Amino acid sequence: MELSSKDKQRYAYLEKGYEGELFFDRLTSKLQNDLYILDDLCLEHNNSVFQIDTLIISQHTIYPYEVKNYEGDYRYESGSFYPKLSNDEIKNPLDQLKRSKALLRPLLKNLGFQLPIEGYVTFVNPCFTLYQAPLGEPIIHPTQLNALMKKLNEIPSKLMNRHKMLADQLISMHQTKSPYTRFPSYTFNQLEKGLICAKCLSLISFIEDQRRIVCKSCGYEETVDSAVLRSVEELVLLFPDIKITTNEVFEWCNVIESKKQICRILKQNYTMKGFGKWTYYE
Repeated sequence: MELSSKDKQRYAYLEKGYEGELFFDRLTSKLQNDLYILDDLCLEHNNSVFQIDTLIISQHTIYPYEVKNYEGDYRYESGSFYPKLSNDEIKNPLDQLKRSKALLRPLLKNLGFQLPIEGYVTFVNPCFTLYQAPLGEPIIHPTQLNALMKKLNEIPSKLMNRHKMLADQLISMHQTKSPYTRFPSYTFNQLEKGLICAKCLSLISFIEDQRRIVCKSCGYEETVDSAVLRSVEELVLLFPDIKITTNEVFEWCNVIESKKQICRILKQNYTMKGFGKWTYYE
């Protein structure tokens, strides 16, 4: 669907933030020290929900990281963050970190842990510069990332069973549905139909071979069965209450010419429910 300019900006912001988190995840995945690393936690304490991009558990300390993928020049002034050449104040990541720590501390205490918490706002984009950066604040600049990984690798840490219990408890408390998630409204009829290339995400509007699909944009090849099953997953994700029927999937995929082919794929991979025109799949 065509997004509004506001939704496009929101999408770009979320995508950039996600790319930054993935970049930091790749760095921490190379750590050799005895640590537990929990990514993208969404927790709740006293009816307040908070998110932690990366939480590292060592033997003696808990390290929450607020990861930012800001790009360009910014300045720090009177406790606030601004683009270098603008007075439009942006959300203060130090405040976000402070809130997370304030909620994490009593949550850990309730779980029987009173380990020190040492959190940081971590800027990961190499094209980011923060002017007038305060020396006393917990900020990691892009040029300090290698030093940070070296420091984490050298922390004296020998994890015990209680640390594993803590990691397991936090994972079990993770909120899969974040209240911060906001989607633009959409309907089935409003969305463009067709198969999506698994590699480049281009919309495939025509196929020549009913057994395999070749993307005209990037050349990626995939079996029709695999592409249809991915499309069913997309359909369920977008419309969790929908009943999966041959007709719905046929319309959603758009470029598959035979309903019998759709029916065969669904029968082979899902459980058929109902009878006749009331048949659906789970």
